[in-house]
Amino acid sequence: MFDSLSSKLEKAIKTLKGQGRISEINVAETIKEIRRALVDADVNYKIAKDFTEVVKTKALGQNVLTSISPGQLLTKIVNDELVTLLGGQQADFNFIGSPAVILIAGLQGSGKTTFTGKLGKFIKSKGRQPLLVACDIYRPAAINQLKVLGEQTGVEVYSEPESKDPVSISKNAIAYAKEKGFNVVIIDTAGRLSIDETMMTEIYEVKKAVNPTETLFVVDAMTGQDAVNTAKNFNDRLNFDGVVLTKMDGDTRGGAALSIKSVVNKPVKFVSNGEKLDALDVFYPERMAGRILGMGDIVSLVERAQATFDADESARIQKKISKNKFDFGDFLSQLQQIKKMGSMKDLMAMIPGIGNKIKDLDVDENAFKGIEAMILSMTPKERSNPEILNASRKARISKGSGKTVVELNKLLTQFEGMKKMMKTMNSMGGKLPR
Repeated sequence: MFDSLSSKLEKAIKTLKGQGRISEINVAETIKEIRRALVDADVNYKIAKDFTEVVKTKALGQNVLTSISPGQLLTKIVNDELVTLLGGQQADFNFIGSPAVILIAGLQGSGKTTFTGKLGKFIKSKGRQPLLVACDIYRPAAINQLKVLGEQTGVEVYSEPESKDPVSISKNAIAYAKEKGFNVVIIDTAGRLSIDETMMTEIYEVKKAVNPTETLFVVDAMTGQDAVNTAKNFNDRLNFDGVVLTKMDGDTRGGAALSIKSVVNKPVKFVSNGEKLDALDVFYPERMAGRILGMGDIVSLVERAQATFDADESARIQKKISKNKFDFGDFLSQLQQIKKMGSMKDLMAMIPGIGNKIKDLDVDENAFKGIEAMILSMTPKERSNPEILNASRKARISKGSGKTVVELNKLLTQFEGMKKMMKTMNSMGGKLPR
């Protein structure tokens, strides 16, 4: 996501490299390139023009300190304005009411039902008891899809397969939630077009009947500027509280994320990055701006690690590392937890200075499978004591994992090198050697 925009902004700002100060002459071409990059990313032209005019005004006349280059100064200005364009601050999510009611609306094919499942899991992870409600009475298999998602996340789903009245289903679901002790109700509605008056009236009637705490509009980020126009039409009818951008892991240029706050004056609250049920992130404007400019998002990376890694297991492994007893069993445990954090390319993009350098890198998400297969083909004793691996043991492991002995030897060499690095760090108080 934002790969093309990031590289073009980086290229534009680089034109100031080596300049002693910012002037109208040397900043003009840079501003022109920034505006072009935004328009190419499908940002509304007026928004792109206003954005670059503000950047230009703030940049001209700024004194460049001896320790800060014009390029660094402009990066700071562009970053600040991107944060403002994206909404300024993270938008709060309200849980007022008993139960709190969240209404999900959006276009056909925007990913509403999948998002509903993800949101249920997200809210459950925060210690609440959500109930998913299947109110898509038109799309074949929509109820079954939500039930499958509910089973995968351990969240109950309320449905009335024979009913064709979404208002009645919603009201009955809230009554059921009160009776059974659920404190959050998430209502998944049918996809609809803003030009379909009957369907728009129906979603309006559902909202009026349940008086939701939050109304979220789900939109496919890959539709670019069309997504923004659709959001405006829906907002005129529903006056929703926030936007959810789905399919942000696809070939999206980012225009919807950059334009939507300015057009509808409603914040983006969540972004969805794939089909996995934990691929849902709260939207933080300052973090997204940093990622767009290739400055990474180390805070989100740490938060994702904290949510994924088991604290007791991490402490156990840290203790083994300190005693230089880290083995293949521990390595396998760490690999499996890293995989739960999301795609490797997405994780690498969060590391400052890495994002733009890997945009064209083909990261094989299955790269760990071969390593896992080789470790799983070892006995517990072999994982703890790889030095006992002789030719016959290696041949057995190779056959069991579908890998060659050469690949196994390479893994053993790399693992031994990693253990030596850990031992060196321990002797230096946890610091990396030169």
